[in-house]
This record gives sequence, C-alpha cells and structure tokens, in this order.
Amino acid sequence: MRVWIAAFVAGLLFSFGLAVARMIDPARVIGFLDIAGTWDPTLAFVMGAAVIVSGAGFALIRKKMNRPWFADRFHMPTRTEIDAPLIIGAILFGVGWGLAGLCPGPAIALLSLVPDLVWPFVAAMLAGTALHRVIAAIAARRRMGG
Repeated sequence: MRVWIAAFVAGLLFSFGLAVARMIDPARVIGFLDIAGTWDPTLAFVMGAAVIVSGAGFALIRKKMNRPWFADRFHMPTRTEIDAPLIIGAILFGVGWGLAGLCPGPAIALLSLVPDLVWPFVAAMLAGTALHRVIAAIAARRRMGG
C-alpha cells in the first residue's frame, strides 16, 4: 500500500509541476515544436530544470541511501544500445506529441480540467499501450518457439 501512496504523491507532484509550468497547454508545446514560426522556448527551460533537479536528486539519493524506501534495490537502466524499437517508439511519440500537443503526463493531468477534449487522446494512448503489449507478447512467444 505504501508504494501506491508514494506513486500517487509523486504523480500529483508531477501534475502540479506541469500545471504551474503551463506544460498542460497544447498550444505552448506546439509553440515549442514550431521552430520555423513563433518559437516558444519555455519547454526547453522546463525540461532543462527538470534534468538538473532530477540528476542532482538521483546523485544525492544514490550517495546517501543503500536502497530505496519502497523497494529492495534501485532499478537503474542497463540497456545502452539504440535499436529499432527505441527509434520507432521515439518517432511515434514525437509524431503524436506534435500532432496533439500532448504527451502522457500532461494528457492525464488535463483529464481533471477538460476531460471532454482530452479523453480521445488518453483512450488512443491506452489502446496503443495495450496493442504494444499484445504485439510484444506474440513476438516473445515466437522467439521462444511457441
């Protein structure tokens, strides 16, 4: 139960930060992506600040703690190669982000403010996630010879 509470609080804090920075406004995101028009650099500053704060936080936590509070160990990425699924996923994410002006975090945060406008995006996002899981399971079974 404590893990769910921690995840909820972290998500709430993330949503609050997105709202304060106005990153839940699709027009602001599209303004950032419009480098040939009236470019809005705000998103770059928000991302830069997030990288600095999270990088410092991870470094401090890893230095001060042997293990996390709600897990048996820190789960750090181990893969370093750039492969086709990573590239395809990045392209799909970028195209969706550019077309809708939303990515998953802001879309879920916006559900509380304008659900009628955002639910189609969230539904498509969840359907895409489910489809990916089905395709990945089929591919894993084929690799195992089943």
